[in-house]
Amino acid sequence: MRNPHNEPLGSDSSDACASGNSGSERRCILTGETGGRDDLVRLAISPEGLVLPDAHAKAPGRGAWLGTSRTALEEAMASGKLKGALARAFKGAPLEIPAGLPDMIEQALIKALTDRLGLEMRAGRVVLGSDRITNEARSGAIAALYHARDASDDGCRKLDQAYRVGLDAVGSGIVGDRLPLDRLALSVALGRENVVHLALADRKSAGRVAVPLGRLQTYLGAATAAKNGGQGEAIGADPEAAANM
Repeated sequence: MRNPHNEPLGSDSSDACASGNSGSERRCILTGETGGRDDLVRLAISPEGLVLPDAHAKAPGRGAWLGTSRTALEEAMASGKLKGALARAFKGAPLEIPAGLPDMIEQALIKALTDRLGLEMRAGRVVLGSDRITNEARSGAIAALYHARDASDDGCRKLDQAYRVGLDAVGSGIVGDRLPLDRLALSVALGRENVVHLALADRKSAGRVAVPLGRLQTYLGAATAAKNGGQGEAIGADPEAAANM
């Protein structure tokens, strides 16, 4: 692990935020572990000293970074560990930690993800409809596959199988990402009815979605599927590995 050049871990300057240097590392103020900017959640303080989530990591001024789950954050709030960590990160500046901070962070991260999906939809980069997704997945034209949290296991298996065929990876265990959003939330985000599954054909688009999705998955304590273009690895054997499609 290393310190970013001329910058202390656990905080950042407005210049660093403006640069968009997502490759630089930050340190979680609670665990001391480092990770990329795109993997941690940033906190900022308002002019009044209120600690607020900065879901896009773009707010000006000094920030503090979290790489823990919501459960761990709640425990740190209850023990006073978060207050001390924030005091150090913000150099003793007067600050107030809202009692509802864990929920505020979750809602901000959800909004960041749904806003990103909405932008990709408006740009024409989202593929919808099980039949269309299946056809494009089989042909290898899908860079990322996603399922609503409440999607049926059977529906997911069928699309995952087509996805693996298109990747020439039958038997690999690769599956689409199970999103921490239900079909209603996806339908609202994309402006369509009953969105249960979606895909992205553009790898750059998949990369843009992977950032807010990864942050939300980490915060919710979900087992994150690999974020390389949305290709997740299932645990255990692939029940359809022997299927000949």
